[in-house]
Amino acid sequence: MSASVHRPGCPLCDSAGGRLVFQGRRLRVIHADEAGFPAFYRVVWNDHVAEWSDLSADERALCMEAVAVVERCLRDALAPTKINLAALGNMVAHLHWHVIARFEWDNRFPSPVWAAEQRAGDPQREQAVAFGLPALEREMIRHLATGGF
Repeated sequence: MSASVHRPGCPLCDSAGGRLVFQGRRLRVIHADEAGFPAFYRVVWNDHVAEWSDLSADERALCMEAVAVVERCLRDALAPTKINLAALGNMVAHLHWHVIARFEWDNRFPSPVWAAEQRAGDPQREQAVAFGLPALEREMIRHLATGGF
């Protein structure tokens, strides 16, 4: 990221924000280490912008295409009960989209991932999902690498 688009002290400007899966010219995809949610990804806009409307129409289309690629790869590889998409930015005011595979057995389903736990987690199922991530991510990278991101 260039100095003109970096905001010192912003965790998404100062670091990747998680385990880097894909780095493009405009955006990156990271795997977030969120307990209980093994398939939790973020699409992070590289430039420091806070709001969706800070992007041009073409940039918004590009960003949403990346979100769709991540979602499609999660759906194809994991067959989750639901995909959650969110762009809250209340804690980190740097534009990023959460793309989270949800399962009816996860400890907060059907509530949001930030809600209180409704049941104990299922480490065996979480590990089974995590086991499939390397292949899923190779496919994700293959699609993202050809998308001009």
